[in-house]
Amino acid sequence: MSESSDWLERSRRAVWHPCTQMKRHERLPLIPIARGDGAWLIDFDGKRYLDAVSSWWVNLFGHGHPAIKDAIKAQLDTLEHVMLAGFTHAPVVELSERLAALSGLGHAFYGSDGSSATEIALKMSFHYWKNLGQAQKCRFVSLENGYHGETVGALAVTDVPLFSATYAELTHKGLRVPTPDARLALPGESAADVAARAATALENVLAKRHGEIAALILEPLVQGAAGMAMYHPDYLKRARTACERYGVHLIADEIAVGFGRTGTLFACEQAGIRPDFLCLSKGITGGFLPLSCVLTTDSVYDAFYDDDVARGFLHSHSYTGNPLACSAALAVLDLFEREDVLSANRDKAERFSKLMAPLAEHEAVRHFRHTGMIWAFDVTTSRADFSQAFFSAMLEKSCLTRPIGQSVYFMPPYVVDDEQMAQLVDATLETLSTLRLAGDDEAAEAALP
Repeated sequence: MSESSDWLERSRRAVWHPCTQMKRHERLPLIPIARGDGAWLIDFDGKRYLDAVSSWWVNLFGHGHPAIKDAIKAQLDTLEHVMLAGFTHAPVVELSERLAALSGLGHAFYGSDGSSATEIALKMSFHYWKNLGQAQKCRFVSLENGYHGETVGALAVTDVPLFSATYAELTHKGLRVPTPDARLALPGESAADVAARAATALENVLAKRHGEIAALILEPLVQGAAGMAMYHPDYLKRARTACERYGVHLIADEIAVGFGRTGTLFACEQAGIRPDFLCLSKGITGGFLPLSCVLTTDSVYDAFYDDDVARGFLHSHSYTGNPLACSAALAVLDLFEREDVLSANRDKAERFSKLMAPLAEHEAVRHFRHTGMIWAFDVTTSRADFSQAFFSAMLEKSCLTRPIGQSVYFMPPYVVDDEQMAQLVDATLETLSTLRLAGDDEAAEAALP
């Protein structure tokens, strides 16, 4: 038995893996990873996998980046953790100051993961209105096909039935409005037209029901779990205007798209808007440590500032504002400044999009789309097992991808180079042709009398 096989078997016996029907691992083995190096993950037998999904969208600057490692090591020599209730420390203060300056928002409240950030923002919005004597504003509006996490509060604003349907009885029912997903364009419509149509529907809901609505929550520009559904920035502009008109908070969930993924540090910048709440996680520490953050306005903060303890925001996590995680996040911000990452990524994105021209033109590909350092396309196939089959076939070609249904996407670390992207494109073209033809042939044969 190889070392990788040994770790695989031990993991199956001891670990309950996330987002997984564990029985599938009887036929689809886990991949035990020993170490990471730049854009690569390496198993215990030395096989390398190009991490085309940034290990669930968290890794910005490659595995084992020395600057982030050094920042964590330096912090270990002074303070590993202290509770943030009644105490503070330099890394959390410095990080909060820098995030406020970058976002135009005020105080920062910290959690440990993206779902925690969603919960914080939802609770904070409702509590704000309650403190203002408007406790009836307790409902939330979210987009069709939106995803905001899998804790109970987050599931109430998540429209992915695979995750939310089982727990429907536990959730506080919200309101859904049409997605501005550009793939929904009618003949002759542009992405801007789809955004306008969806924005009008949103405005109608807010006009009729704003008295009971606390906030609108959305993923700016890219809806990740919807298969990297991309939409026009005009929707954000109109949503911001409508929220202001009707007295509804705007919560921007940039957990996945923040820190340069869409081409700007924060996706909201492309619409020239500022949300009332900005949720951040994933890339905030470069993929090194768990951390999430909710930034909000001074006016929201002021509504909680009172002698009455019950009017304060008493939400808490044991590891809130952990110094090691904050130090990693500060190192990430340093890298953005020192290496002019956003400009470099624009150049890379232009080159990589040219490399992907054969993909965009492939007969099985529909809706090829691109925003910043995210590429996606939908695949025409009759294979019910396309996602799993594509994932497995790409692993054989040393590429880690994770299709969402029939949507394939690439969200690589920013250190990926032209040669690696060319390898990814070649592997994808080969896999697409092989799997699609096999699936279509099987379907055609099954249909014969």
